[in-house]
Amino acid sequence: MVKIKATNQALLAPLQQVTGIVERRHTLPILSNVLIQAHGGTVDFVATDLEVQITAKAVLEGGAEGSVTVAARKLFDILRSLPEDAEVALDAKESRMTVRAGKSRFNLQTLAAADFPRMVEAKDASRTLTLPQKALKHALGLVQFAMAVQDIRYYLNGVLFSVEKDMLRVVATDGHRLSFAAESLGAEHESVEAILPRKTVLELIKLLADTDDPVTLAIGSNQVRFTFGGIEIVSKIVEGKFPDYQKVIPAAHRNKVVLDRVSLAQSLNRAAILSNEKIRGVRLVFTKNALSIICTNNEQEEAEESLTIDYDGDPLDIGFNISYLLDVLNHVDAETVSFTMGDSNSSALVQMPGDDDFKYVVMPMRI
Repeated sequence: MVKIKATNQALLAPLQQVTGIVERRHTLPILSNVLIQAHGGTVDFVATDLEVQITAKAVLEGGAEGSVTVAARKLFDILRSLPEDAEVALDAKESRMTVRAGKSRFNLQTLAAADFPRMVEAKDASRTLTLPQKALKHALGLVQFAMAVQDIRYYLNGVLFSVEKDMLRVVATDGHRLSFAAESLGAEHESVEAILPRKTVLELIKLLADTDDPVTLAIGSNQVRFTFGGIEIVSKIVEGKFPDYQKVIPAAHRNKVVLDRVSLAQSLNRAAILSNEKIRGVRLVFTKNALSIICTNNEQEEAEESLTIDYDGDPLDIGFNISYLLDVLNHVDAETVSFTMGDSNSSALVQMPGDDDFKYVVMPMRI
């Protein structure tokens, strides 16, 4: 039995923070539910997909006790549809929850809290570190777009999280491109590596704030726990050996050019209109102080964009997946980006000038 009285805004914020991992259709019906645990003046909302578990708290003026599970998205949609700061009463008993607000009343089916599959927290999560939320959010944001999606090499469907001395390094790759970002931790820590699942990374980026408020990490052998701003995320670690990313980052390429990021992105977006929809190929043709961007498709249509640049390297005609180039240009915020290249068969290194803490490697393609 659960009785909770609060404004819908007090309940809506923490409920929204946990519903991102809830899927509407699941083989286990209870995984579509949120666990509501009321005790004293606080209510915990807990959601899980068995790989990631998120807990968020609501602080209430009145007291409340009890626990129950109810359809997460239905409850969220109900609270979101009510007038702002509406007084809401949640009353759960037997297998029903009644939600009342003004002249509105909703009856929802519930499942027993005892059946909710909470993740068992690891006992060996003793390696801890703390950094500003915005630093972790920024680093993850610079690499997340390079994660694989449902690759059979399951260790690529996530981000490598590596702590070495006073540096945090995060790396993502799908086998065609690789993104690397580093953040200083300010103090030395024990070396540790973990692969975070794709869903964990996306939820962290969504929930972390752009502030200097701290996020604390506790890392175990098969689990990582993030604690920040009244939110706790417990995530399994992906088993497997992440590729040696340092071998992938080119160090000896001699052809380097610095390009205006916005102008390059605009030219690529225009050229992409006539790119082949399946392979999404683009040719970058570098000659002295000039860059031609060329896309063609199966209908023999062609788009060409010309840019005047400062380039004195070898003449190059190199093909790339245009989406891979646009991804990096849309996720960095520098005015200019540097391309370092070898020949038409070598990968290219994209960086922000003067910033060695970000590296993006993209493999060439034959067009």
